[in-house]
Amino acid sequence: MTIEPLSGIETETLPATGLTRPWGLQWTSVIVGAFVATALSLILISFGTALGLGMASAAPTWRDASVALWLLSGVYLIFQSLISFGCGGYLAGRVRPPYASATDDIETRDGLHGVAAWALGVLIGAVLTALIAGAANRPSATTQPPSATEPSVLSYELDHLFRAPRRPPNVDLTSERAEAARILATASSHNGVLPEDRAYLVQQVTALTGLAAPDAERRVDTTLANAKSAISRARAASIIIAFSTAAALLFGAVAAWAGAEAGGRHRDGEPIAEWMAHSNRWHKSRVGGPRPPP
Repeated sequence: MTIEPLSGIETETLPATGLTRPWGLQWTSVIVGAFVATALSLILISFGTALGLGMASAAPTWRDASVALWLLSGVYLIFQSLISFGCGGYLAGRVRPPYASATDDIETRDGLHGVAAWALGVLIGAVLTALIAGAANRPSATTQPPSATEPSVLSYELDHLFRAPRRPPNVDLTSERAEAARILATASSHNGVLPEDRAYLVQQVTALTGLAAPDAERRVDTTLANAKSAISRARAASIIIAFSTAAALLFGAVAAWAGAEAGGRHRDGEPIAEWMAHSNRWHKSRVGGPRPPP
């Protein structure tokens, strides 16, 4: 009795038994491609950050950066995604064992392996990013973290607002800073800071810093203007980061698919590009042409 293949499903013939089964992903090649893509992405992102192409920072020097630098950082993020996932997809297609029966959709299967490597690489990158962010935000025994309700983007403005030439030691301003931060956060709203909130900040600055009322008013007005600018720039940077990340991931999927197809063609005996053959000593004696079936 013979077993008929399922209708509408591509099958692979098993040489030992003559039976057929639906084809599936070769997870070894997918995992290899995903790890290579993740490693290359970490290297390129670290290199770009060292060159000053990091788009998110709470430092005043970052807030003085131009929009052109943010756009350049976004372009670099897309570039590293193309390189990383392209190489990962290429390896996923190159090391994938060939199927016993040749079909017309070999390139499609290779491309699906590349996309699977891309998806696994994105998940690994997300987990690593979450772990690194958690470790960076974990307070140590020697540091005094800001209040949980204090936005990091306004930390410098709050420091400037409550700066005093002489202050008794061990004065806890956590609640005052948190309350002032919530007021400063309204500076970028449509109506701006309410007059009573501004007057309250002036009273707080006068009481906590010892400044005269006119000096306290000038400091509050300066801090409100700086806070509005900082929030606007942080919002613009967030938009660029979100758009660049989404574009980088989409382009990475396309690069992984194309790379896997190229790797599959080289695996099946298509001649390798001259620059690749000369740059790899393992391919110096390789001759293009179809390989004998296993």
